[in-house]
Amino acid sequence: MPVKDTGLTAAGIRSEFFDRLSSVQTFYQDLTTRIASNKELETYAFLGSVPPMREWGTGRLARGLFTESYQVVNGKYESTLEVDRDELDDDQTGQIRIRIGEMATRAAQHKDALLAALLVNGASAGFNSYDGQIYFSAAHASGLSGTQDNTLAPAIVDKDAPTSAEFRAAFASAVARMLGFVDDQGEPMSMAATSLVCVVPPSMYVAALEALNATMIGSTTNVLQGAARIIAFSRLTDTDTWYLLKTDGTVRPLIFQDRMPIEFTALEQNSDEGFRREKFLYGIRARYTMTYGYWQYATRIAFTTA
Repeated sequence: MPVKDTGLTAAGIRSEFFDRLSSVQTFYQDLTTRIASNKELETYAFLGSVPPMREWGTGRLARGLFTESYQVVNGKYESTLEVDRDELDDDQTGQIRIRIGEMATRAAQHKDALLAALLVNGASAGFNSYDGQIYFSAAHASGLSGTQDNTLAPAIVDKDAPTSAEFRAAFASAVARMLGFVDDQGEPMSMAATSLVCVVPPSMYVAALEALNATMIGSTTNVLQGAARIIAFSRLTDTDTWYLLKTDGTVRPLIFQDRMPIEFTALEQNSDEGFRREKFLYGIRARYTMTYGYWQYATRIAFTTA
């Protein structure tokens, strides 16, 4: 027997939940590589580059691959809403349905929250890349690569309010830095300046748009027009820091490890809670995590005041 006058049957509300879930705009799909997981933790082995060509000389020289690896444990997440039977019976304005819709929004945006945490904390101790170094670090080194740095700290007039010209100059420096990375054989990684994304705090969005979307700057053609997609990410709270990501590599700069997708459960009249306590439960559950991929495809730009 359905709940009186609410339409909140388990089947109906589940359908609405997943409709809302699929309609929420999120960014993680475009910035991460999805890796399907089938156990508690996954081991990522980042095999090094193959040897470059050399003169034959005295014969073949067999060289192995430089190997680095780390393990990533899946997290388990939930959200549960308890609703009194009388609240459902008396809800004439659909407030309970609205709240369950908000659960879907929260669930969809949770992966973006995990992604933001990786970016924001990526220059802090304990947030390491596969090479054992802090993800955003001046001390990355693998094999014959030498020391490499995926951080920049341009000095500008006001670090919390970059102009479009200052953002443009920082973007050019970040692209040059990224294209200059070499692999563990000491060879250029041969990146192309394609599928670049600037992830910026909302306060920097207009400056970024003017820098990379304007057709003309002053009386000069803007050669950087359309060079990168710009995402204003509200979860970035540092107004002086943004990130340049390259998203068309085999492995992107961030990894979404997907163990179990979001499931929705509704316990209503026929449940023990519904019968004894007249409390109906609506809950969601999932298992996944976010982790770092290739640091070479991410650069952190933190403005400083000159």
